[in-house]
Amino acid sequence: MSDIVNSKGGFVLGTAGHIDHGKTTLVRALTGMETDRLAEEKKRGISIDLGFAHLTLPDHRRVALIDVPGHERFIKNMLAGVGGIDAVLLVVAADEGVKPQTREHFEICRLLGVSRGLIALTKIDSVGEESITAVTSEVRALCAGSFLEGAPVVPVSARSGQGLDLLRASLATLSSGIPGRSTSGLARLPIDRSFTMQGFGTVVTGTLWSGELKTGDTVEAHPLRERFRIRGLQVHGKSVASAAAGQRTAVNLVGVEARQIGRGFVLSHPETFETTRIVDIHLEWLDPKYASRSRQTLHLHIGTSETMADVRLIQTLAPTQTLTRISAREPLLILPGDRFVLRTPNTTIAGGFVIDAFPPIRLSRIKTAERLKRLAAGDDMAQLELLVSEGAQGRRLANLMRLTGSTEQEMRQLAEANPRLMLCEAGKRIVSRAWLGQKREQVVKWLESFHEANPAVKGASTHQIRSELMSGIEPGVIDFILQGIPQVRVERDIVALARHHAQLNPEEIHARDRIEQIYRVGGFQPPSMQEALASGGIAPPSDRALLEALIKERKLVRIGPDLIFHGSVLAHIRKSLALQKGRRFSVPEFKSWTQISRKYAIPLLEYLDREHVTRRDGDLRVVL
Repeated sequence: MSDIVNSKGGFVLGTAGHIDHGKTTLVRALTGMETDRLAEEKKRGISIDLGFAHLTLPDHRRVALIDVPGHERFIKNMLAGVGGIDAVLLVVAADEGVKPQTREHFEICRLLGVSRGLIALTKIDSVGEESITAVTSEVRALCAGSFLEGAPVVPVSARSGQGLDLLRASLATLSSGIPGRSTSGLARLPIDRSFTMQGFGTVVTGTLWSGELKTGDTVEAHPLRERFRIRGLQVHGKSVASAAAGQRTAVNLVGVEARQIGRGFVLSHPETFETTRIVDIHLEWLDPKYASRSRQTLHLHIGTSETMADVRLIQTLAPTQTLTRISAREPLLILPGDRFVLRTPNTTIAGGFVIDAFPPIRLSRIKTAERLKRLAAGDDMAQLELLVSEGAQGRRLANLMRLTGSTEQEMRQLAEANPRLMLCEAGKRIVSRAWLGQKREQVVKWLESFHEANPAVKGASTHQIRSELMSGIEPGVIDFILQGIPQVRVERDIVALARHHAQLNPEEIHARDRIEQIYRVGGFQPPSMQEALASGGIAPPSDRALLEALIKERKLVRIGPDLIFHGSVLAHIRKSLALQKGRRFSVPEFKSWTQISRKYAIPLLEYLDREHVTRRDGDLRVVL
């Protein structure tokens, strides 16, 4: 499958409008499908919960229809259905015109960022032309200046069928302007229904917001953080091997009961997302009186979820525009750009989009506001640059995926295209070049001081540099820093300025020779480190530096923390064993041959095992 769903692949259309304006009847007339599935809905003649249907347009493009309830008591159910739609069908009855829920549904769609749609003027068989004209003008006034300004107003009668062909043709025209959604993103499916189907088990449904799901995939349910396997998928009532972004999808899950998972949960692939409770947002308020309040508690509707949230003002941008922080009562899977609505128990009062789903919480309000403005105004590259600059050592690719919702490949491409960023492959991180340059400059200056204080030492160990300059930085990132400095030489675990050469004074040369000599004479019975350092006759820490230099030059070989042999001794053992390849010998035989005590024999044999000179086989050793 390509990264973009084919333009003929389909889109999701949601209805909106006042109660009893004919939404469900119109959907039934268009599709032949009954969306009122609950017994109470059939009894009362109104939609209470979401209904679903689908149809094929004259251009063969498929439309998934979400029929939402119009009654004000069921607005929360309506909100669970419109979060993932591509376009809206605003339904207004010709015999009643624009009513309270018409306005609220329209505002909800606008606040949720719906950008396409058309208007169906229903029940035209019950009124005259004057009423149709008057209601059309009323609808036009409602939509003026919005995404529905200029949208077709199609008069229809679901009962007689008048106007249905024109509505289908208008839907086909609308569909041609809706771009396909990318399937290369990270999969995210907000769940709006969960039920048990006999013979299959648990089935959940929703509109796939992004990415792709495949039969056999393992998915993670948020906020449960538990994993389940996809047994099967359906799109438009037919079994499919995969479902793509923008499609209404039914997912048959293995390993979970329907009561454990429901509306408001989100399916994703494992290790891609994390839930959050604190979110920084941009808000548009429908009533300015709410915008000026510094703190309030409201109902938050995002995706298919609903929860209470504490809302705190950060900064007022305009009478009805604010930067705001939300603290949700329940963990939510939210990403930058997600749209949402805030309500009192009875009224929709605001909506907006997420700027940062994991904001730093210790910044002042002024700094927080400036940061949010930068994030909101910046493109993907600018946002990435800001997030990377805030990390103590850049940010992990996995962390950036959780912060932005972008894939690892997208992060890599943005980093490679930005001259101020650099990809650290070893650490799977993106770092800023400014931070990298600062660290490399620190290394050079530190080495200059180190060489001045220790002219006889070949170089500093990476352990020294890590502990003094790079505490908390990952080893892979440290290697990346060190290996990219032209004036620095890295040999194994020794780091030095390229121009540096160890210089010993006569006293140090004499001490070095004495230290080496005591190990040479010791042979298979080497001195302790304390004895060797004392033999040098030079004060610490220079004596230790001389010993370490001999080890780095391989003249001495460290076998254990306090056990060092002269290199010639180990060379002799290697040469002797090489002549006896395949021979098996015991520890006592080795002690007899070398005249070495068990204190030294065991560590020496373990060293030979590590060096692949010998291999332990039970109580014996085999010469390799």
